[in-house]
Amino acid sequence: MHPPASEGSVSQTRHVTISIRVQPNQRDLIDRAAQLQGKSPSQFILESADQKAQDVLLNRCCLALDELKFKQFLTLIDAPPTPNQQLNTLLKTKSPWD
Repeated sequence: MHPPASEGSVSQTRHVTISIRVQPNQRDLIDRAAQLQGKSPSQFILESADQKAQDVLLNRCCLALDELKFKQFLTLIDAPPTPNQQLNTLLKTKSPWD
């Protein structure tokens, strides 16, 4: 990990190069998807990798709770959702694939 920049310091942007080897069919797939989104293949790969990295890290979150707080947490997540108009609308909306 990189040490955090101290508050008030001037942030310097440094770019690094990441080189990867891909099969031609993978490159073609990436190129087509990038083009559909109006992005360069590099932009597409970087955004995709960034999102995946965030997902992986967020799925590994750890909650440090004492026993009482943990029981309260379980009670909250086990409780049924509070009815509201937005939830009712969502549940009544037909799925696009239906």
